[in-house]
Amino acid sequence: MNNLDLLDRTDTINGLLARYGVKFGIYKNGTFKEQLFPFDAIPRVIEKEEFAYLERGLKQRVAALNLFLRDIYNEKKIVKDGVVPEDFVYAASGYLVPCEGVTPPKDVFSHISGIDLVLGKDGVWYILEDNLRVPSGASYPMIARELCRRASPRTFNETAIEDNRNYARLLKHTLDYVNTGGLSVVMTPGRYNAAYFEHSYLAEQMRVPLVTYSDLEVENDYLYFKGYAGRKERVGAVYRRISDEYMDPMNFNPESVIGVPHIFDVYRKGHVALLNAPGNGIADDKGIYYFVPKMIKYYLGEEPILHNAPTYLPFYEEDMKYVLEKFDTLVLKDVAEAGGYGVVFGSKMTREQKEQFIAMLKAEPRRFIAQEVIDFCDIPIQDRGQIVERKADLRAFVLTAEEPVVWKSGLTRFSRNPDSFIVNSSQGGGFKDTWVLSQ
Repeated sequence: MNNLDLLDRTDTINGLLARYGVKFGIYKNGTFKEQLFPFDAIPRVIEKEEFAYLERGLKQRVAALNLFLRDIYNEKKIVKDGVVPEDFVYAASGYLVPCEGVTPPKDVFSHISGIDLVLGKDGVWYILEDNLRVPSGASYPMIARELCRRASPRTFNETAIEDNRNYARLLKHTLDYVNTGGLSVVMTPGRYNAAYFEHSYLAEQMRVPLVTYSDLEVENDYLYFKGYAGRKERVGAVYRRISDEYMDPMNFNPESVIGVPHIFDVYRKGHVALLNAPGNGIADDKGIYYFVPKMIKYYLGEEPILHNAPTYLPFYEEDMKYVLEKFDTLVLKDVAEAGGYGVVFGSKMTREQKEQFIAMLKAEPRRFIAQEVIDFCDIPIQDRGQIVERKADLRAFVLTAEEPVVWKSGLTRFSRNPDSFIVNSSQGGGFKDTWVLSQ
């Protein structure tokens, strides 16, 4: 596959990304700062047969997670049957008591799932984490592919690649499937959100209104969009890019100034669909991640197709003993953190740091998981005119309407630091397009 023509245009593509405002924002020391998400034009290429394998495993996993969410907020059979301990449910920060007994339209909880994987040097794909709250990132490979097509049409005419321009159509279908009657909208916290570019881009691609709290109001148990001409239109589906706790000050954080009062009450009555469903954070919890293979067996009666990274729960005495013995070889993660935060490597701590961390681990064993460090594959990137190898992961997107559908693309993130395994944009990483071959 010859893509030298495309590589020669890397600077041009990054210049266009900057011009179009393809950025992400981070808060550092109380200050909001926007920065570019550096793009590398060497694509990650996944063979057709390999992606078909990933597709089967991702559909299976998301189906089981949806069943878990429905169960855990209703009958709780998986807890009663001793598969998942109560402590790992009710102690999770993402478990929302107000969601008890609430079933979303069409029984879909995780409409948009972002599943993070890495390819080990042993040739095995490992799931690192499940993102079922407000997963972001699909817009970056969408717009990067579009710009690459413009920059080098020949590359795409000569290569059999799955077309990734259908993401907006898949997302719109997902909204329409659960829509309870009325408009579908994208709800953003506003201009200073880290992923604001994505919110506006997806709304534009789906041709639906991009709204904030001030554009929406609840009246007589229904949600309305206040149009620009003063006319109110009923809203039937909200693709919300706002965290649960800030969504509704009357039901969650009363100090929220970016939520819509009583929107959760409308949802609870079945008069609007919220994508993703409130309360999904329980399935994002890294402690719950440990139990997903058990969920697949429990709910589907199947063996897991894709593997978790080898994971230990210090909550269990046997696992705590192993973690303390092998501390220097493991990576420790705070179960409630995201974005590459709360991740520490035992091998990189000083003696004093280890002592402090182990004391915290013993005091709060439910707060952490420990994992074997996966020796995952390096992939080539361009760095100051040279081709070098860096660590990379893949965020796959699974959209669930009638059934889970895996987008034949994905966000490949890579570390620009040769000594780092952490690829998140908030930690200085870059991104690539992901080419799924069609033949």
